Amino acid sequence: MGIINTQLIGTGSCIPDLVLTNEMLEQMVDTSDEWIVQRTGVRERRIAKNTHTWELALGAARNALADAQIGADELDMILVSTCTPDYNTPNTASVLQNELGARQIGAIDVNNACTGFISATDIADSYIKAGKARTVLVVSAETLHRVVDYTDRSTCILFGDGAAAAVYRATDDRQIGIQSTFIAADGAGADDLYMQALPVEDPFAAERPVDPKARFLKMKGAAVVRFTARAVPLAIDTALQRAGIDAEAIDWVVPHQANLRILDVIARRYHLPKEKIYVNLDRYGNTSSASVPICLDEMRKNGLLHAGQTIVCTGFGGGLTYGAFVLKL
Repeated sequence: MGIINTQLIGTGSCIPDLVLTNEMLEQMVDTSDEWIVQRTGVRERRIAKNTHTWELALGAARNALADAQIGADELDMILVSTCTPDYNTPNTASVLQNELGARQIGAIDVNNACTGFISATDIADSYIKAGKARTVLVVSAETLHRVVDYTDRSTCILFGDGAAAAVYRATDDRQIGIQSTFIAADGAGADDLYMQALPVEDPFAAERPVDPKARFLKMKGAAVVRFTARAVPLAIDTALQRAGIDAEAIDWVVPHQANLRILDVIARRYHLPKEKIYVNLDRYGNTSSASVPICLDEMRKNGLLHAGQTIVCTGFGGGLTYGAFVLKL
């Protein structure tokens, strides 16, 4: 039997309990529920108070393995996408490998911001189709509240915490699984959405003041929206073309949950009813790389995903990065 395709066999998520509503933000910064909802579609987001990123990753991973009905000892690789790791080293995937009790297998972090899950899925698919792995766990986990400036109303209203995971396994059935992937970057827009690495004192450098807000995420909203309007259709079009699938065949688009206006643009671009664009942005906000797999897990749990469906997942964000993949169930 030849390894020719990559099947999604399980999903799981780990959502923090603490809810940060728009009304609560009104007490923290100059904003209002109406202002936030009209501009973004976000009504509340979750906060992982006193919780490490790896702990969210572990919860999501365990749930995904249970859904796939496999043990951690069956994994051949672990990929973790995050832009909010607990450590520069060790990487989150290595911590997760130990906590899961998995064998000593490849464990790699992917820092591709909001495109992280798409990029990690592309890597998993490549390893499986190359015959270098049979079963791969992809986990996306973010604790964005730690890098958000809650005095900046342009960013603090958007972001929340969460984690989700997917288990991929090799299949010899060409009619199911990942039909195509596409990832790319436009580094010319790197300054449009960024957060600095934490400053480390250099004993050989002249003394310099440390900006206490250096670690906070900074965004040029208008520039990011312009990038998204160009990049998302390019990513989806390329993935569909590589899969040999027409847009009319799409059953669901599962996009990164950045802004409701952007999701509306996707619906209009592909002449899709809004009901085919999955949205949970109102409840979780922007959870960066975790947003797409959180959506997939919700859809799976709620019975929205069925055999024979064609799903397009797309991500876009810091880097600036973008990508998409086509999945047949």
